[in-house]
Amino acid sequence: MGTGLTVGYTAALEQLHPREAVELAVHAERHGFSGTTATDHFQPWVPAQGQASFVWNVLTAVAERTTGDVGPGVTAPTFRWHPAVVAQASATLAAMYPDRHWLGIGSGEALNEHVVGGYWPEAPERINRMFEALDVIKKLFNASLAGKDAKHAGTYYRLESTRLWTMPERAPQVLVATAGPVTARRAGRVADGLITVNAPVERLASLLARFADGAREAGRDATALPKVLQVHLSWAATEEEAVAGALREWPNGGMRFNRSDVRSPFDFEQMARHVRAEDFEGRLLVSADPDRHRAELQRYVDLGFDRIYLHNVGRNQREFLETFGRDVLPGLVR
Repeated sequence: MGTGLTVGYTAALEQLHPREAVELAVHAERHGFSGTTATDHFQPWVPAQGQASFVWNVLTAVAERTTGDVGPGVTAPTFRWHPAVVAQASATLAAMYPDRHWLGIGSGEALNEHVVGGYWPEAPERINRMFEALDVIKKLFNASLAGKDAKHAGTYYRLESTRLWTMPERAPQVLVATAGPVTARRAGRVADGLITVNAPVERLASLLARFADGAREAGRDATALPKVLQVHLSWAATEEEAVAGALREWPNGGMRFNRSDVRSPFDFEQMARHVRAEDFEGRLLVSADPDRHRAELQRYVDLGFDRIYLHNVGRNQREFLETFGRDVLPGLVR
């Protein structure tokens, strides 16, 4: 891999028992992956995935047994979590493993957030909540590092005077998840970096351009800010196995509609019956050819992403890590 490029492993906690997730993160590092992100889910997308463990426990165990960076990709400090609780969890992990933790935040999915019984708003409000949560988290980080209290009284959140008593020497970077140009531009103005998922190159290029616009408006250099991409893919020893793995384990990746409002894995299971192999086109590369995967990843690197985390949707995780560590990662050039 080229200098300055991180290619890490995504431990999908919707699919993996937490012990297995930790073991696979260790295996990934042994085979050339540098860093781990773990998904924050209260429920799996579909029942067949079968898991949903507590992300902060898993990240701590991963960090204890590896040397790369660790981050939740992403957590939603908006409904299940008050932003102050997310800030405390993040600061603690960063204090335990200095300069290895980054915090990715998003606006959430009903699948995970509805469980606390709150009102589930439309997308614009969810996005506004996310940016206010970012403000709360940054206030806490900055004040706590200075040995001062922070407080906040906003549209959605209140924080009475307090500080984080356990802090690292440097606050974690807070990256904002975005899939649209308006959110990307807003993130460029206030976030420490951008995180998004694989999509057609033209769409990703537009997101990066809007992020750079926002950074420029705030007097910042977008080239110095991290740009993180989470890549879902399906690799197996044969094309047939790769297709079958995607359809069985990750049908949600082929659903061409907004999934943010669906509340139950069993509802997703019903919708998954209509997903066909062609529905993954442009959303999830399904191939047994490592060279095709390498070429696809190189396109993302060429766009300007400097941290890429790979999620192979099948159950063949060890074979995937060994094959990509040998045949894909060494060929990527930044």
